[in-house]
Amino acid sequence: MVEKINSLIKQNNYNTISGVKNTAVPNCEKATNTNYIPQFTASSGVINSQTQNIQLRTSLDTKDEKNKYTKVVSRLDKNGRKVLDMLLKNGLLLNSNSNDKSTVLDNLYKIVTEPRAKGLNADTILKDTIATISYPYIITQQFGDIPEQYRDEAIKANNSDKSNLLDSSNTANDIDVEHSGTCVAASTEFKLAKQMPAEFARFAQALSSPSLSVTKKIGLNNLADNTLNAVWLLNAFEVPFKMNDFNSAELTFAPDKNAILRAQIQTTNKDAYERSPLDVLMQSTFMQVGSQQSYNSLSDKRAGKFNQNDKGLIEFEKTFTESVVFDKNILSVTYQTVDENARLVGYETDMETTKRHITEALDMGETVILGYTQTDADNVIVNGHEISVVGYKKDNKGNMIFICNDTDDNIPKPIEYSADYLIPKIHHAALPQSIVEKDLNIVPNWVEGIENYKQMKNSAA
Repeated sequence: MVEKINSLIKQNNYNTISGVKNTAVPNCEKATNTNYIPQFTASSGVINSQTQNIQLRTSLDTKDEKNKYTKVVSRLDKNGRKVLDMLLKNGLLLNSNSNDKSTVLDNLYKIVTEPRAKGLNADTILKDTIATISYPYIITQQFGDIPEQYRDEAIKANNSDKSNLLDSSNTANDIDVEHSGTCVAASTEFKLAKQMPAEFARFAQALSSPSLSVTKKIGLNNLADNTLNAVWLLNAFEVPFKMNDFNSAELTFAPDKNAILRAQIQTTNKDAYERSPLDVLMQSTFMQVGSQQSYNSLSDKRAGKFNQNDKGLIEFEKTFTESVVFDKNILSVTYQTVDENARLVGYETDMETTKRHITEALDMGETVILGYTQTDADNVIVNGHEISVVGYKKDNKGNMIFICNDTDDNIPKPIEYSADYLIPKIHHAALPQSIVEKDLNIVPNWVEGIENYKQMKNSAA
């Protein structure tokens, strides 16, 4: 059993490394000004299969809504007011697809009328929230530098956290993060902003509040096949929760204790192509969920039970994170066959089946977060990265093109990969169960690795 769980972890460790770069991606010129908020269009200039089965409201119907809108508008500059007006006209501002049915407007109003956490600026959080909802492609995982006036405080805070990390070396260089391991977390942030704008705004409001946390009610059947297994998973991932009844629980998500310092620094010292304070809080929170509450925002390192690498999240940590954040029954489908030496030796299914899974999920309105790999001359995986697929189209020759977002490319716009290029590189993808249930022979139970770990621990006791 020990060998099996170690094998699972080893095969998925590549998933924690960010920074996959591809020079064969067309139309990827960098934007000249990342502070500009692009005009919102429903498909962001690409053919996108996503649809939302939500009734749109595009007018302020009550006195309360009008008062809230007026208050929010008063805190915005000319460009921000223009974007807010577009959010109203396209139905996003009054979207209420959130855990507590609050709208985007409700949460923007809270941001500017209720206290923010120490060192955070309400107007900055407001601007970042509106900008991200209107154009999620501005989300990045690029860490900022730590200015000299913050270094002593950051080094002291980082060193105090060393006892929890796999690498406990005491060096000041830890806080100078050049290559972020938050690709899973940033992709989750992107999906939340694009697919559930009201929930994104609710997270933004709560995570930047003095409580630095957000609660979410989930159905336990979206996490495991029975309540006891779901509870075991919540305990294994050390997510604080309380049971509402036998079928649901209220979870508390929060960034790590050092995230606030990173967010404070980005509030006053953000450079182009660096994370916003809101990115810091969101990504830290999702890293905490997946890493069993062991993440450190200063060093971008984590510990935890299930990963032998101190960067990023592995596949079933990613799947757990998506399942609880989106409260959906999500399966992580593994497409590549990888041996114990991290060598790509084959595929679990044919390429057409993989393509069908991805396109059917997109047709359902899903943003598909997938992990893809790069190999060396011996077919050994040397790098891996998480990106989001948001749509697809055909080129003038009839070939399929996937419309994607990469949070690690400094390109705040959609990018395109040909299906022929991308599909062979896909190691796994998170998909709704209904899409892949007819192909269950290729779908490993994502809980299997954790169940094996559970049995291993019990047998060792």
